Amino acid sequence: MTIQPIILTPDLARLEAFYEQVFGATEVARYPADGEVFFKSLQLGAAELGLVSQDLDLATAPRVVLSIGVDDVDALLPVVEAAGGRVQGPSNDMPWGQRVAHVLDPDGNPVNLTQQL
Repeated sequence: MTIQPIILTPDLARLEAFYEQVFGATEVARYPADGEVFFKSLQLGAAELGLVSQDLDLATAPRVVLSIGVDDVDALLPVVEAAGGRVQGPSNDMPWGQRVAHVLDPDGNPVNLTQQL
């Protein structure tokens, strides 16, 4: 299992520059490879931090999501609900090679369950 914090931001370039300048972060992945970037993964020491470009109101919207890599996303969806969480919708195969389901933990914190395809 892997866990990656992901920060949602309306200004990906600004936030990436901050983590590069303050922590020496380096880009290890981006999606898409060409064109306007939706997602970047930054290496900070032994950890990775994800940045997602998203139009949002910084005053009210949740800005941090945990992305947890699991063996079988679909098998965990009933477990999420049985444990008091909420499934936000069906899992989907993403063009970057992951199956993803969006869920909320019992406190309403967003969590992405991801499975490599």
